[in-house]
Amino acid sequence: MNTPPRIYGFRGGLHLPGHKEESTRTPIRPAPVPPVLVLPLQQHIGAPAKPVVKVGDRVLRGQTVAAAEGYVSAYIHASSSGTVAAIEDRPIAHPSGLSGPCLAIRTDGLDEALAQPEWEPCADCTKLDPAELRARVRRAGIVGLGGAAFPSFIKLNPGRPVDTLVINGAECEPYITCDQLLMAERADEIVAGARAILHAVGAQRCLFGVEDNKPDAIGALRAAAQADPRIEIAVVPTRYPQGGEKQLIQALTGREVPSVGLPLDIGIVCHNPGTARAVWRAIRYAEPLTARVVTVTGGGIRAPQNFEARIGTPIAFLIEQAGGTVGETAAPIMGGPMMGFSLRSTDVPMVKATNCVLVLPRAEVRDPAPAMPCIRCGACVEVCPIGLLPQQLYWFARGREFEKAEAHHLFDCIECGCCAQVCPSHIPLVQYYRYAKTEIWAEEREKRKADEARERFEARQARLEREERAKEEARRKKKEALAARTAAPKSVPAPLVGEGQGEGAAAPPTPNPLPQGEGEAR
Repeated sequence: MNTPPRIYGFRGGLHLPGHKEESTRTPIRPAPVPPVLVLPLQQHIGAPAKPVVKVGDRVLRGQTVAAAEGYVSAYIHASSSGTVAAIEDRPIAHPSGLSGPCLAIRTDGLDEALAQPEWEPCADCTKLDPAELRARVRRAGIVGLGGAAFPSFIKLNPGRPVDTLVINGAECEPYITCDQLLMAERADEIVAGARAILHAVGAQRCLFGVEDNKPDAIGALRAAAQADPRIEIAVVPTRYPQGGEKQLIQALTGREVPSVGLPLDIGIVCHNPGTARAVWRAIRYAEPLTARVVTVTGGGIRAPQNFEARIGTPIAFLIEQAGGTVGETAAPIMGGPMMGFSLRSTDVPMVKATNCVLVLPRAEVRDPAPAMPCIRCGACVEVCPIGLLPQQLYWFARGREFEKAEAHHLFDCIECGCCAQVCPSHIPLVQYYRYAKTEIWAEEREKRKADEARERFEARQARLEREERAKEEARRKKKEALAARTAAPKSVPAPLVGEGQGEGAAAPPTPNPLPQGEGEAR
């Protein structure tokens, strides 16, 4: 039996009520196909996908309906069979509440799949070249299912040595259990996906990080991985935000990801269990990402549970499948209570990054208390998992001293909310950090625009100067040529020998001694 991996831990963090048991009493349940599926064209970090179908086309489950546009983008596939009803702007799940370009499919109830997959299934991922494996993952439209939604094929192409793959099964935020049940029920598929990722990135070992409040998941993963010595199941203490990528890496390996850096900078790649499973299914069955496990839970839900639901399913439809709401409820939250955001409408669709729909009773949701002055208690510093100075960042953000905020590593903040949770003055600290980041990004965009305008102006001026110099050079050469012709002596041809001396030769003309015009009267 393998020795359990050493756990290093991380600083700060909070112990929060888990509320996990509410949604783990029943197994994962397949959700029915809704009458209409709405697929936002940007469900991922990067450029929106470009539709490759038109209104009125019939599509089948697994068919590509929007292609990746550029390198950092992701394919989108039909989640069920039906007819393309619209390609237009519709409300999407976003904190802004704004609309975005979407592709709507009116389903036909047949759930008919493509007769022939768009790429060949492969029973053994190690038989594939890593480049081909990445290409299939890209065609499958797989993105990070832990919330970031970064196109997964890019992380499978590290471009530098990787020694460790970390599968982030911590799932530390309260209420969310989709990964927990997935690891407990589909451990074989997740471990197979981890092996495929190991092959793709060339890593020598894989560490699963799972919190100790998930014993069923831990047992299932250990059973699935026991035959592969490269894979270790590491049990970490339950503490928020243990599931933060940098925090889990530090807890498992003792290595610290550099400020504003990536795990790849220290030879590590990190993926979510759901992502690993999706990678394996894309290779083994040529199955694109058209569904995912999502938790529908909270005290406002009649029957909290986890569904394997089609991408594009309306949130209202999922809530209905969980028995609907109970009593007066607050606005639904997409995600968890710490890092999720409120939805303005339940008509918006779930997307690839949707891991939880949380509905709480109105009585459990406190209205924000009025913010009071900071008392410099230092509680926020003690719980910050990054080791920042939250109160200083607050003052810099409030005073618009953005350069100082950046100097104090503002962009290392993961917006976990620990500081705001413990603040006795009820200051919405995370909102100030988001405001500062947004302002800095806006300034950078304006600076880039100004730099581009300046570069265009300078390029135009340089072009005009080159053209003027060319014209001046042409004029100079023309003048020199003209001066050379003017200064050259006129050549008079010499008379031929004997010319004018022969018989009948004409006499040479006599010059007129008078000025021009004189003698004409004579």
